[in-house]
Amino acid sequence: MRMNPSVLVLGGLLIFAPVLFMHVILPWLTVGGEPPSEIHRARTTIEDEGRSVYVNNGCTFCHTQFIRNFDWGVGAQRVAHSGDYIAEQPHLLGTERTGPDLSQEGGEHPDDWHAAHFRNPRFVRPESIMPSWNFFSGAEMIALVAYMQSLGYKMADDRTARQKYWKDEAVAAFESGPQKNVEWLHGHVPEPWTKLPNPYMSSRPGLLRGHRIYQTQCIGCHGPIGDGMGPAQPFLYPPPLNFTLLKDRGITGGILYYQIMNGITGTAMPYFKKDLESEKIWDVGNYVAVTFIGRTDAHAEPRGIDASNEPVENAK
Repeated sequence: MRMNPSVLVLGGLLIFAPVLFMHVILPWLTVGGEPPSEIHRARTTIEDEGRSVYVNNGCTFCHTQFIRNFDWGVGAQRVAHSGDYIAEQPHLLGTERTGPDLSQEGGEHPDDWHAAHFRNPRFVRPESIMPSWNFFSGAEMIALVAYMQSLGYKMADDRTARQKYWKDEAVAAFESGPQKNVEWLHGHVPEPWTKLPNPYMSSRPGLLRGHRIYQTQCIGCHGPIGDGMGPAQPFLYPPPLNFTLLKDRGITGGILYYQIMNGITGTAMPYFKKDLESEKIWDVGNYVAVTFIGRTDAHAEPRGIDASNEPVENAK
């Protein structure tokens, strides 16, 4: 058979037709009538308005809203069920995972984090490739944030309520003054962590790694000199912590590790336990301690046997 335009068109149709039938027509004919999932609820008016903003601005090109079984290993909260989508017309499953999946985005961050993120994503995620949406009107921004906080339905409602509870606590602590604020922040760190020194030496390679992580994750909120005056600061309340206020307060590596790992719910400080492995959290904590606080307990007692990659100087 000689290749010619007619053969190419016919061959393409023969391939496209069964794919269309299996992935579009057959599901459309057979799927339907499912009961709502256990987390489903109706959206509010403002959430529907935010969904329209989301659709009209092409957010589905980069963000999905469903988690598959084999996505579980990336820290997913819940595998998507068909009953999650009974009110979706059209379904916003998305086309690519260029950005994170948003099926359980609600309550992951407080409202002000989302507002800063939409104005310029690099304010809160310095290496983000997402475009700025600073052209949104105030009403569009409020609606879009409301829609983000609804993603996950009842599970999202629970997380959002927790964010609001702790935001009230965090604001009250911040408005009580720097000393009370630091006491409140570190008073919620479990005691074993408060006594734990950083197990890594404050070596030059480790501090360089910590510096790099700080630039890629932290500088947008805490600023280049750690004073909490990064570009996101005008949009966040309470504002990011000024690390220089921690001088002479007995801050341990364990306190820094716990709050980087777990975040501070209610504030714009997110958790990094899904983004950074253990060594990177210790390294950036050590960088903050050495550079902004002026004191580190790195490699202090109690110590065990040094890891094989640690410098030999002053090592066991």
